[in-house]
Amino acid sequence: MSDSDDVEDSSAPLIEHLAELRNRLIHSAVAFIIGMIICFTVWNPIFNFLTHPLCAAMAERGQDDCGLILIKLQEGFFVAIQISLMGGLILSFPYISYQMWRFVAPGLYKNEKGAFLPFLIASPFMFILGASFAFFVVTPLAFEFFLRFQQLGTLAGENGEGSAVAGIAFQGSAQEYLKLTIKFIVAFGLCFQLPVLLTLMGKAGLVSAGGLRSVRKYAVVGILVLAAIVTPPDVITQVILFVVVYGLYEISIFLVRRVEATREAQLRADGLWFEEDEDEEEEEDEAGETGA
Repeated sequence: MSDSDDVEDSSAPLIEHLAELRNRLIHSAVAFIIGMIICFTVWNPIFNFLTHPLCAAMAERGQDDCGLILIKLQEGFFVAIQISLMGGLILSFPYISYQMWRFVAPGLYKNEKGAFLPFLIASPFMFILGASFAFFVVTPLAFEFFLRFQQLGTLAGENGEGSAVAGIAFQGSAQEYLKLTIKFIVAFGLCFQLPVLLTLMGKAGLVSAGGLRSVRKYAVVGILVLAAIVTPPDVITQVILFVVVYGLYEISIFLVRRVEATREAQLRADGLWFEEDEDEEEEEDEAGETGA
């Protein structure tokens, strides 16, 4: 058999994989477009739902009108498009994940499928949990903080006593409000992926519980910086984000330790566990305790 025949034989599976990938991407894109169209037809109720934290915060301050304004003529259309994009991605994400799984699964061993599938399920669940926490807990606190900077205007009395005070009232842009709300939802949704990501890396042997404990102080600094970036300049909101993300970091250490214990038990059962491996684990644990 000539070298050219070998090249043709080896390229055939690659072409088949690329064709399958193309089909999976087309199916995912069609699902996303269908989700977009569905959300575009009901963008008004979705927008009303997203503005509920703002309306509730303004109602608590005695402001019944929580209407947002359109600064530009085309802004209302782009608000509907933004809502459609976000809603379409949420609706189609389960199907897109299924297509990703169908493409990757044939190349995995049975034990690898069993290890990867739980993370594929846990990832969207944790994102929804983080997004819900942001929407129902963080955004009301953030909007309450921002609304404190309003000022009710007063006029001078009939007898000339007192002085006029200029009013500072919130008249928000619908598009800017939507951007801020989506920022909170996406930021917290991604932060809640931390246990999934670190546990998956622990499963792959890229990180260890001892290593995570040894860099705990650096993780604290990183979480504080993250809290300052993705939250408004409100100490309460920043503390909430710090406590939540740091708690997720500690949960990640616990989960990685469980993964290591399961791996160790399996290796011992197969007779592949050596004392030097145990010594390395103890050294990592001691380094982690010292770093903490």
